[in-house]
Amino acid sequence: MFSISAAAIFSFTLLSRMVERMVSLSVGILLSTSLLHALPEAFESQADARTLFATLLGGLFAFFLLEKFAILRHSHHYEGDGHHHEHGHDKHEAGKAGWMILVGDGLHNFTDGILIAAAFLADPNLGLITGLAIIAHEIPQEIGDFIVLLNAGFTRTRAYVYNLLCSLMAVIGGLLGYYTLERATDWIPYVLVFASSGFIYIAVSDLMPQMQRRATLRETIPQILLIMVGVAIVLFLTGRAHNH
Repeated sequence: MFSISAAAIFSFTLLSRMVERMVSLSVGILLSTSLLHALPEAFESQADARTLFATLLGGLFAFFLLEKFAILRHSHHYEGDGHHHEHGHDKHEAGKAGWMILVGDGLHNFTDGILIAAAFLADPNLGLITGLAIIAHEIPQEIGDFIVLLNAGFTRTRAYVYNLLCSLMAVIGGLLGYYTLERATDWIPYVLVFASSGFIYIAVSDLMPQMQRRATLRETIPQILLIMVGVAIVLFLTGRAHNH
């Protein structure tokens, strides 16, 4: 709740007028969280690397199918963007966009809950440090989520409430990890990889093509800088967590 509230305050005040540009920041956060944090953590486990790569492939294909069949279609359009649709069509399509990020975030929070439970059972001090580290890395990730949801047409209230509901998956993961720790921890690498596939798919298939429509050098330089800022934020916070 602290992470989501802090991310909401930051997103809704400082970023609310710059949501479209902040999509670049979101790309940096989503890709670096997946490729530099979650996936390395999964591959450092005892899980078979081929099976993890198969999970990644399956996750990307699964999110593609979700979009293809319009169950959780993730496409950003806006009224007056040049596409010839009936009035309200673009807003309706954009309103579906945030659901995929919520699915990935829910899975990620579920895994965090398992990790916190495992750390507390090993050592209460380790549990506290792990909890604080997860709170720290959740803030930039949730900022990225809020940017995507606002960009998709969600209201601030809906974005906050749905993110809060997704955070409850950490409680479910924590309870499951506490009562069935050995079995649950075996699944952690696969859940991490599947959640990462969702974040990668969102960034690469939707957000980055949206950024490509702004092709001038004046618009491209801020995009590159904001991507780098997103990566730096995740590296800084995860680096501090690893040092602890």
